Amino acid sequence: MIHVLLVEDDETNRKLLVEILEFAGHRVCAASSGREAIALATERRPDVIVMDVNLPELDGLSATRLLRAQPATRAIPVLAVTGLAMRGDSERIRAAGCDGYLAKPISYRDLLAAVAALAAGRPMPDLGRRRR
Repeated sequence: MIHVLLVEDDETNRKLLVEILEFAGHRVCAASSGREAIALATERRPDVIVMDVNLPELDGLSATRLLRAQPATRAIPVLAVTGLAMRGDSERIRAAGCDGYLAKPISYRDLLAAVAALAAGRPMPDLGRRRR
């Protein structure tokens, strides 16, 4: 069982992603903002963080940078989930400290494969790009 912190501000998307992850046997805690994500990551130390990029108050990339700056959360893999799929976005997302990303709409198979790979310490390909 993988402990996943899901960060998604859209309630419908958050509920769907929680259901997918829990159905796969993972333990999930959820946050709706970057600030809440930092607090939960520090407190609960998940195996993987699935981070929406476009969040209120503190966006996902800024939250990831802050997580990377803290010794307690620095090593937690972060998977960005984003509607951004433009040239250069992958590099920008990785430069912020994310270990990989999936472009929305995401496939549940890609999500589960990415979470498993990152939790096991394996690199993941940009699965979301192959559908474009």
